[in-house]
Amino acid sequence: MTENDNKKRLFVLDTNVLIHDPTAIFRFAEHDLFLPMVVLEELDNNKKGHSEVARNARQASRFLDDLTSDASSEEIKQGLDLNQRIGFDEDTEEGFLATGKLFLQTEALPTKIPIPLPGEKNDNAILGITFALQNNTELPKVSLVSKDINLRIKAAAIGVHVEDYNNDQVLEDVNLLYSGVLHLPDNFWDINTKEVDSWSEEGHTYHKIVGDDAGKWLPNQFITIDDDSGFAAIVRESTDEGAIVEQAQHFDSEKQAVWGIMARNQEQNFALNLLMDPKIDFVSLVGQAGTGKTLLALAAGLTQVLDEKIYNEIIMTRVTISVGEDIGFLPGTEEEKMAPWMGALMDNLEVLTMSEEGGEWGKQATGDLLANRIKIRSLNFMRGRTFLNRYIILDEAQNLTSKQMKTLITRAGPGTKIVCLGNIAQIDTPYLTETTSGLTYVVDRFRKWDHSGHVTLRRGERSRLADFASDVL
Repeated sequence: MTENDNKKRLFVLDTNVLIHDPTAIFRFAEHDLFLPMVVLEELDNNKKGHSEVARNARQASRFLDDLTSDASSEEIKQGLDLNQRIGFDEDTEEGFLATGKLFLQTEALPTKIPIPLPGEKNDNAILGITFALQNNTELPKVSLVSKDINLRIKAAAIGVHVEDYNNDQVLEDVNLLYSGVLHLPDNFWDINTKEVDSWSEEGHTYHKIVGDDAGKWLPNQFITIDDDSGFAAIVRESTDEGAIVEQAQHFDSEKQAVWGIMARNQEQNFALNLLMDPKIDFVSLVGQAGTGKTLLALAAGLTQVLDEKIYNEIIMTRVTISVGEDIGFLPGTEEEKMAPWMGALMDNLEVLTMSEEGGEWGKQATGDLLANRIKIRSLNFMRGRTFLNRYIILDEAQNLTSKQMKTLITRAGPGTKIVCLGNIAQIDTPYLTETTSGLTYVVDRFRKWDHSGHVTLRRGERSRLADFASDVL
């Protein structure tokens, strides 16, 4: 970053930035913003309907209306003071504080650019306006902000400084995402044995570990030592002085199986520890295809709904985004429309009901019982609902934005547990990346909460063919 980058700048916003994040006008700190008139026209064209795009366009228009409602035309020309705090926390001083000005285009600007571009596309008009502002020596450094990759390429080609919108980026690098597991050095006990107190309580073994490093451990984080001892524990309490950890339960034997499912590796065992703990209200599991996310979540849900009766029923939902071409409207009820998207549910239920006991009649009875206790719901109808004592599985959560994720998680009422599953390497939603996905957002935001837990599953257990394909394709 150059010295000039630290000075006040003028950012020209593309329409897709406001549609992606309506609060974007308040997220540029002390810098000024410029909105071309064509952006307002595009917002107007996109505001009709019930889609997320239409809702965001309407919200962005409402923000702009609030800013301009009491302003005169002269004040608009001089720039509107933003003076807004978005998501600001007084205790942590985290959030967005806007102190810049918003300028709306009030006069025609030359839109000629160095290279003639065919057609009358709005993107070309935005490029021309940015180019004209950039050539005005009285203005600070001018940059175009857009989520459109092709527009950014064209801008770079004609010499217009352009940037992606990154204020919704949770992490700079997805490799920094919290994994939920901390591997301790082999000599950990040699160093800390004198400062460890151990005791048993109601069949559970606890250790109190003192030290600065232990004080940095997060709630419900797993700690493990990769040696012959096989030590694995979950952090139950963490203070500045140290931490209290509980030895993890072992779900890798038939005696401890969950609905007939045994953990095949350490990460799956950690996931079952979180899924089977009623004190943990929110669980997120991230991993590539074949790591067992859906199977583990369903097995734990069935055990706690049918056997332990902690929850009344399982609700399963996911984003309906096609990998290929859309097959059109689907007939039937809400559940029937969602059925084609729930192939993962059906596949895993087959595994969970493979018992030979009772023959075909027994399988049919089991299938009918599960159908009555597992409900399939569409995300489109979640607004305004409250779920009481439900076990909610949100599959393919990597395709949700942070705003959509907030809308869904805030539907949880007393006694409800939410399990988010996803693979951030398989995102199908436009404008979302691994670092801006709603799944990445909740993993990062919930990691310090006492009633949440996360595990990143890395080892595939589907088949040797699937494992090999994941590695080489």
